[in-house]
Amino acid sequence: MTATLRQTATTVANSMIEGASMASALIGGAAGAYLGYQLAPTGWTDGTRILFAGAVAVVGAVAIDGLAELVLAPLRRLMRTRSPLNATRASAPAPADNLDDALAQVATATEADAAHRAAGAAFRIDQGDNFLRDEDRWRGYEDGEASFYLAPGVVLHHRAEVGKYGREHHFTLLTGDGEQPVAITGMEQIRHHLAARAVGLPARPATADTKDADEDKALIAVLDDHIKALEA
Repeated sequence: MTATLRQTATTVANSMIEGASMASALIGGAAGAYLGYQLAPTGWTDGTRILFAGAVAVVGAVAIDGLAELVLAPLRRLMRTRSPLNATRASAPAPADNLDDALAQVATATEADAAHRAAGAAFRIDQGDNFLRDEDRWRGYEDGEASFYLAPGVVLHHRAEVGKYGREHHFTLLTGDGEQPVAITGMEQIRHHLAARAVGLPARPATADTKDADEDKALIAVLDDHIKALEA
């Protein structure tokens, strides 16, 4: 199997594993909501029965997701071990001799884990193989967050948290000149922002307001003309 096919197979497998994790939580929540509503005493009001069903749905989602993790966690470790990126990685360090060394090792491991998680979660916004999903370009931090350097003064930030239906991943574009952080859900947003900065225009994300939407369309047209001129 060639390196490209191996990487593609790994990407598909990782996507399927994440999809199975999300599906298990949704199935558990739906089953819990149904059972909770059916088991609620008929003497309760509809509002109370719905609240009870919602509580059971959360319990069901967490329980089913936890059971699914018993199967999915080994699969994640297997895919991580077989990842082409791991072929050139150094072996694990020797056991620490004291607490300070152990803390340093764990801090380094936490940073590496954060970078790995960010690169793995990047498939949600980047379906390619050689940009945001390149783990070596992510820098992890001890708090579990990570950043991806895009350009001078512009980085993509990744943060993960446990949500109602499992782990949720958030990508945010940060700049060093005081602009408001921008939530990123697709590569086209990053392109729009960088292209706007390249020509000195504001990179305000699109809004639902009609006037703002018209301004965004005009801005995109200017950016496209500029990019075409650069490519000519």
